[in-house]
Amino acid sequence: MMVVRILVLGFYYPPDISAGAFRCEALVKALSNQLSTDSELEVLTTAPNRFGNRMEGAVNDDVSGDKKVRIHRFDVSSDGRGMVSQARAFASYAAQVRRLTRDRHYDLVIATSSRLMTAVLARWVAMRSGARLYLDIRDNFVDNLPSIMPFGVGYPLAALFSIMERWSLAKADRINLVSGGFEPYFRSRYPEQSFSWYTNGIDAPFIEAFETGVFAKEGRRRCGTSLKVVYAGNLGAGQGIEHILPQLAILLRERATFLVLGDGAGRENLAHAIRDKGITNVELRYPVPREELLVAYQQADVLFLHLNTLPSLDTVLPSKLFEYAATGKPILAGLHGYSATFANEKIENLALFNAGDAKDAVDALYRLKLVHTPREEFVEKWRRDKIMERMASDILKVLKHGS
Repeated sequence: MMVVRILVLGFYYPPDISAGAFRCEALVKALSNQLSTDSELEVLTTAPNRFGNRMEGAVNDDVSGDKKVRIHRFDVSSDGRGMVSQARAFASYAAQVRRLTRDRHYDLVIATSSRLMTAVLARWVAMRSGARLYLDIRDNFVDNLPSIMPFGVGYPLAALFSIMERWSLAKADRINLVSGGFEPYFRSRYPEQSFSWYTNGIDAPFIEAFETGVFAKEGRRRCGTSLKVVYAGNLGAGQGIEHILPQLAILLRERATFLVLGDGAGRENLAHAIRDKGITNVELRYPVPREELLVAYQQADVLFLHLNTLPSLDTVLPSKLFEYAATGKPILAGLHGYSATFANEKIENLALFNAGDAKDAVDALYRLKLVHTPREEFVEKWRRDKIMERMASDILKVLKHGS
């Protein structure tokens, strides 16, 4: 095994709850498994901040059971909502990363990045320390800006961030794209770059629950009882849950109850709509630990997923799809673009509807088979540990052979 010093940058890390946090943790574990005992793997992340003070259980300087791995968690000021708040939090994170890495040497810098700036920070650290650079890109941020920013502000911002994107990505030794839908954009801008596609996958707790038959133990509903529909995930602009769920709940008030486990910029609007419309068949809760989430999935009749109707979301592949599929539960999904094609081709007993169209969602619900569907082939192909093993091996090849 190689003796190396590796730095991993990821803004979120467990016990924070997010796709990026779980992905970063799985990658660190896979890398550690393939490194020599003399190697060093340093993770610079943030103390739990995504959901305010509801997250506990992390220390700021953590040597894991694997002595190769040291995790530094920086305190940042963020309530997890709004771009201004998130920008302040990242600025604090970046400043602390720069200070801590000032006099350190690394052989390789790795960043898992959604909103680009973690990738930019990684390029800066790699350049200063003379390290190789591997970027894991989880979102098409520049291309999305015109769609998500109001009043035309997104266009000049996209031009600015495009410069930063090129500065960071053009010099990377290798780039991984989480969604195959990103390929046309990045191939056209960086034709000389080396790309890979290690996507999101199914995390270990869901694999274990699948293998032990946990999700198959429920599902025998009493005749005439309401369907229990569960949504678990972010409540942000990308999901647009507040734009469809109130109307959908009204249309299904005699047929289904909804449990929403999530937080984000759209949560307040969703709560207001539920209250103002007198909706009684939607329960809104904050995110829960994975142990409780597994119970919620086990007790669900149908799992609900929705992407907003923004054109920028045509290329994404929600991590939630993999998690949901592992449960064997019927899935009601408002998707479009690449994610709709992927879901339709790969996942059994999933009913698609037009995003934002509550009436179409009702029709799709009646197309579902209300039975447990194991999906063994899907689970085996998309388990995160296997994906991360291959990704870690690919990353270490950057050190051995360059790009």
